[in-house]
Amino acid sequence: MTDTVSPDLARRIALAAQGFAGTRTATAGTRTLRNLIERLGLLQIDSVNVFERSHYLPALSRLGDYDRTSLDRLTYGGKGHAVEYWAHQAAFVPRHSWPLFGFRRRAYRDEAAKPDSWLSTHRDLTDWLLAELREKGPMKASAIEHDANRSRGSWWGWSDVKVGLELMWRTGQVVCNERVRFERVYALPEHVFASEEFVDLPEEESVRRLVGHAGAALGIATEADLADYFRMKRAQIRGAIRDLSDEGTLVPVRVPGWENNGRESPAWVHRDARKPRRLDATALLSPFDPVVWFRPRTERLFDFHYRIEIYTPAHKRKFGYYSLPVLRGDRVVGRVDLKSDRKAGTLRVQSAWREASAPDDTAARLVPVLREAATWQGLDDIHVNGRGDLTDPLRTELRRQL
Repeated sequence: MTDTVSPDLARRIALAAQGFAGTRTATAGTRTLRNLIERLGLLQIDSVNVFERSHYLPALSRLGDYDRTSLDRLTYGGKGHAVEYWAHQAAFVPRHSWPLFGFRRRAYRDEAAKPDSWLSTHRDLTDWLLAELREKGPMKASAIEHDANRSRGSWWGWSDVKVGLELMWRTGQVVCNERVRFERVYALPEHVFASEEFVDLPEEESVRRLVGHAGAALGIATEADLADYFRMKRAQIRGAIRDLSDEGTLVPVRVPGWENNGRESPAWVHRDARKPRRLDATALLSPFDPVVWFRPRTERLFDFHYRIEIYTPAHKRKFGYYSLPVLRGDRVVGRVDLKSDRKAGTLRVQSAWREASAPDDTAARLVPVLREAATWQGLDDIHVNGRGDLTDPLRTELRRQL
């Protein structure tokens, strides 16, 4: 008989699996950050830095104030713990996970081999790019583009070089060795990986291991959740779910209210998932945090409708350009639109909104989190602007907690 997990417990299981049930250490060092990358399996990358780039934020949410240069050493450095690949979206993944995405690279290579593909119709450019990296070693994209223009005049522009490198990164012909001021440094695989690290695993084994990791990272999940974590197709993972269920790694459960098109969605809980009775975390979540990045799961878990409004015209935005969900306990209780005004040394809360179910102490609990975020950003002040029903309570609490 399938066990029933209440929606409240499901939320706590999911958040505990994501690292929100532990006790913060005084200082989150390199080992703690490495363990976080291992737990999550990836840190999604995004270029928007109006507050801070997205891959830095999961550690802030779970660990508090930490030294970003420690994370840089794990992600940006050529010999770091992580490398970049298309995992959920573009993401930092542990180096040892690289062989698990061989099936994805093979699919991209099959597509690239078609006569009318971009890489096939730009063979002269791709051959030149590979030769350039073979001769000179890892290079920044801008340096490659400079050499392309110098070698061939205006024939190859930045757009061609950029598209070529991006597509070759997906096929695995080139890898992102490191980043310098957030700019990718490209290399050949042999520049980055030892021969034993570059052996791709069979697709069936890779999918099984990725689904197992997704199950552990999510704690409790539907088929759609498990597929989305590493951006696989649902049909692709069903065999892996069956195998992991048969061996007891994923245990089938039902969660009342978890429905899809009016039908209850089967779910699985990972055998090692913690089941805390309560959670006391208060945190800001990146729009690209695994807790909220799959919007159907976000709505199912938290009854929280969330859309990022970066690409929405300013006059049509409801909550703000870069609004971050606010986690309080096991609920998402609001959202704040933050901007790091580095020139003025001020963290600007451009809008702040509360959910209908937000407890009365939401502002009081959020102010220390905002102060921590400001300190982490090297900012001395917090300024709350006028939009949203949480702004007045935040102003009051900021004055009270001085």
